[in-house]
Amino acid sequence: MKIIVTDEVAREGLALLEQDPRVELEVRLGLTVEELHAIIGEYEVLITRSGTTVDRPLLDAARNLKLVARAGVGIDNVDVEYASSRGVIVVNAPFGNTNSAAEHTMALLLAACRNVTTANASLKNGEWKRAPFTGIELKGKVAGVIGLGKVGGRVATRLKAFECEVLACDPYIAVKRAHDLGVKLVSHDEIFQNCDIITVHTPLNGETRDMIDARAFGLMKQGVIVLNVARGGIVTESALLDNLLSGKVAVAAIDVYSKEPPNTPLLLELIGQKRLTVTPHLGANTQEAQVNVAVDVAREILNYLDELPLENAVNIPRFDQALMEQMRPFLNLMAVMAEFDIQLLESNPNRVTFTYSGAIAHYDCTPMTVYGLASLLNRMVDQDVNMVNATLVAESMGIVVDEVKSTHAEGLSNMITLCIEGETEKRLIAGTLFEGTPRIVKLRDYQMDFAPEEHMLLLSYDDRPGMIGRIGTILGEREINIAAMNLGRRKKKGEAMVILSLDSAVPVEVVDEVRRATDATFIRPLHLVGRQ
Repeated sequence: MKIIVTDEVAREGLALLEQDPRVELEVRLGLTVEELHAIIGEYEVLITRSGTTVDRPLLDAARNLKLVARAGVGIDNVDVEYASSRGVIVVNAPFGNTNSAAEHTMALLLAACRNVTTANASLKNGEWKRAPFTGIELKGKVAGVIGLGKVGGRVATRLKAFECEVLACDPYIAVKRAHDLGVKLVSHDEIFQNCDIITVHTPLNGETRDMIDARAFGLMKQGVIVLNVARGGIVTESALLDNLLSGKVAVAAIDVYSKEPPNTPLLLELIGQKRLTVTPHLGANTQEAQVNVAVDVAREILNYLDELPLENAVNIPRFDQALMEQMRPFLNLMAVMAEFDIQLLESNPNRVTFTYSGAIAHYDCTPMTVYGLASLLNRMVDQDVNMVNATLVAESMGIVVDEVKSTHAEGLSNMITLCIEGETEKRLIAGTLFEGTPRIVKLRDYQMDFAPEEHMLLLSYDDRPGMIGRIGTILGEREINIAAMNLGRRKKKGEAMVILSLDSAVPVEVVDEVRRATDATFIRPLHLVGRQ
């Protein structure tokens, strides 16, 4: 296999490839675009960092290219969609900086607690002051880790080594992982209310943006310590500033900002606070991390050569075209069901079961299972999950995946059932295709029939006269239009399940109002990104 390296990559990674007799490695730095395009057709693998643009013209010229390996996290310089269309696998190294980020979190925490930066500046200015820099010990403190992934898990381990009691919150991590780390899983509010130290290690998305806001700070203890070494925007910076000024936050430390460089008036005022320790996004900036990403992509290339699963592929390799044409409508159905069902789960997923009923059970359903698993996990983890790495990601999270087949489909030609089980709950959804369009035909043990839409509201309550009217009135007063409604129940005046298709999202306060008006036993607003 001929491999070309076009950017500076740590020798430790390249050495792994040079030791393999199947590999012919060439390092060609400083090539012009024209020079690279002229020779890229000879190579099967391209290793790059951020200095090489892997765009359409380059991919068109790369007639033999099988794999692009980005020795780093970001893939902004790679046209992943076009690479996928040409059957080129793209891999990166999303976790090569895991230890670096965890250690930087601890460095910032210790520096903030022991006034290292201010004491250092004072002494270098010729002063000899000790009393103003009296610090805070970690021993005996209750530390809260929000996000128990690879970085958060390492931070939790290090906090325990400093004799902290560690609480953690991560709705997408199996209880077994928390047990393995020796930490207790609790809710966000329990973290805010009970912890002396709060550190966040989650991706930035719709669920986590402004997760630590003014309300969260209001729940916190006086003298709390807050850190953000994850992503700017998870902690509401204006709220952090207010609580530093009021003294509720004793000390804080941040490495990431909602705008980088942080040059807005708000951020400049925040950074200027004496009790805030700051660094310019250095979490991944270590020599070791650079070696790690090089080693990680080298191992991925060797896995490809050995026909082993690729853990960090960011796109989907090309499957047999005939099979994909048969599966494509069902893959769409599976993605919708997975996105729907995972939003109903309130605890950590431990088991996922895919059941195929009817004629579809005669086919190899593994591609659909992996695709559905990838769709589900993409709502849960800070990593691009696809058909190549979905099973490995689920395994690392302690999630058991089952596949069941049956030729009986309850009167339908085909039906797919997805069941997600948590520690104390189970969420089941079944769907089929009507003229190629996804339809949901069962929720839990209720027979339903509706087409999933972008915005939906699901609720259960004791059926009695006037309930639908109450719901409609509340939504109407808030100018939320009901596009469709589907009702499921087993008997008159028993429990009813209602699913509403809406033209817009339902704000949290409206959800609470509907809950109170109906005495709902379960209510959940749903946002299906794929149905926009």
